[in-house]
Amino acid sequence: MKKWMKAIATMMVLSMTMTGCGGSGDSADDAAGKYKVGIVQQLEHPALDAASLGFQEKLTELTDGNVVFDYQNAQGEQTNCTTIATKFVSDGVDLIMANATTALQSAAAATADIPIVGTSVTDYVTAGVVDSNEAPGRNVTGASDLAPIDEQIAMLMELIPDVQKVGIVYCSAEPNSIYQSKLAQEELNKAGVAWAEYTAADSNEVQAVVTKAVSECDVLYVPTDNTMANNTEIIKNVAVPAGVPVIAGEEGICAGCGVATLSISYYDLGAKAAEMAYEILVNGADPAEMPIEYVSEGITEKYNAEIAETLKIAIPEGMVAIG
Repeated sequence: MKKWMKAIATMMVLSMTMTGCGGSGDSADDAAGKYKVGIVQQLEHPALDAASLGFQEKLTELTDGNVVFDYQNAQGEQTNCTTIATKFVSDGVDLIMANATTALQSAAAATADIPIVGTSVTDYVTAGVVDSNEAPGRNVTGASDLAPIDEQIAMLMELIPDVQKVGIVYCSAEPNSIYQSKLAQEELNKAGVAWAEYTAADSNEVQAVVTKAVSECDVLYVPTDNTMANNTEIIKNVAVPAGVPVIAGEEGICAGCGVATLSISYYDLGAKAAEMAYEILVNGADPAEMPIEYVSEGITEKYNAEIAETLKIAIPEGMVAIG
């Protein structure tokens, strides 16, 4: 079974065992003597689910099963992230894995002592949780989901060679989306392509913002953004009838509303975070001295066959259909 589908299936099983905001773990007797790891995931989404699964499976493998997880899903609510992180601190977990930016910020605000490893976060400096990506200087480190945006923009121009203006659509409340937008702007400026930003403050504004964007642009670029990932059906229902293709920052968004993406594997991203957690838990590594890490392998050009066919966009050989 593909890792992506495996992630969804496994996380569905986990969700059925949750209580409150969501939780899973061993019994008290089974957990005795094991490393206790709290996982706070910002919301349910295939990419984040895959990262949590990759983290759990890899850390279980590395520790020979000597770990118990308390998995909690905040269901997209910042207050839930704060409540979950605070509970992990009071429970005295050995390490917190924070999946996505708001979850990471909440965990960092809850403790300056318990080691925190992040995943599905684009830029840790922009998130305000480290001093620098090279030397975090705090109890926080992790793995970045930053995809090569220069290559994403190059792909956009290959697929839509006559592009006149690109609309960059994201949630203004997500610092990592702002960071990605700036990188995309730099690449579009180099290529001499006009662009404009279209930002939504929250999910309630997505439809109006996308409607405006498709009326003024002939291509949309949607970076890795949790709000947009939660509203791909809305984006699709506006962009596709308007004949405006969407180039997405990651596979989950592309599957919902995009034509193509150049995306990392979020399962591998979670596994990378697990390797960092292992170094902290078992080998005593200091997160303050552990540089932010990146996934350099498994970056793949993928496309949404249904939308590409509807919009009559020719897909080059070598791109992989999202299945």
